[in-house]
Amino acid sequence: MPRYIPSIPFDDCFGSVGELTFYHNRGKCYYRKRSRPGFPGTMLQMEHQTVHLRAIDAWQHLPHSVQLEWNAIAPDVIVHRPPFDGTTHMSGYNLFVSAYHGYASLGNEHVPVPVPWEEFPVHSVDGVDTVSVVGGTLQLGFWIWMEESVEAGRFALLVRLQLTKPGGGLDAGKMRNFLAEGNLPGGWSVAMVNVEDYLNIWDLELPAYRVHIRHVLLDRHSGYRNIYSQKSYEIVLP
Repeated sequence: MPRYIPSIPFDDCFGSVGELTFYHNRGKCYYRKRSRPGFPGTMLQMEHQTVHLRAIDAWQHLPHSVQLEWNAIAPDVIVHRPPFDGTTHMSGYNLFVSAYHGYASLGNEHVPVPVPWEEFPVHSVDGVDTVSVVGGTLQLGFWIWMEESVEAGRFALLVRLQLTKPGGGLDAGKMRNFLAEGNLPGGWSVAMVNVEDYLNIWDLELPAYRVHIRHVLLDRHSGYRNIYSQKSYEIVLP
């Protein structure tokens, strides 16, 4: 496949634009003709796509001076895709789009402003504390620990989740995003995730499940997110 040669103002690319799709392989960027499957996607996928298109449009309408500000702060950002060895860097465009999606995931979609990158607090998600079903909604309470010095309410937990049969494997294409309720204080707390219509999402009605999650923190001050962590848990319905 042809290799992408960096140019100003874009020193890296990922995703699709026009008739091209950019992707990474062993730390290098390549491009190929964009595939266009006949299936248009689910309602959630199409909604995500419309948000993405609005993010691209917002970037294109930024003053050039503001685009340069994004380009200036982007090299300090930890990239979200492999390789994670420090040899690749995020572009200002990608950082802007990521922040736009972050705010949209928080229910606060708007055009972000360039904010210098800050390290995310040390945290961990360590098990399921609560399992209940209320009116067709599966409620999961995840134990989460945040370092004591964290600013309460600054960060939100976004969980990408899939239910399978017990012992079942992960299919990333079947994962769905859910924003945990409430603020995240320092120390231990329980982050509640409501999975509405869970029976129909995965077409699976069982007394027990395996829960696969990929979770990130969203910064309400910037829209940025950290690199995701992945875990799996077995749950039994009450």
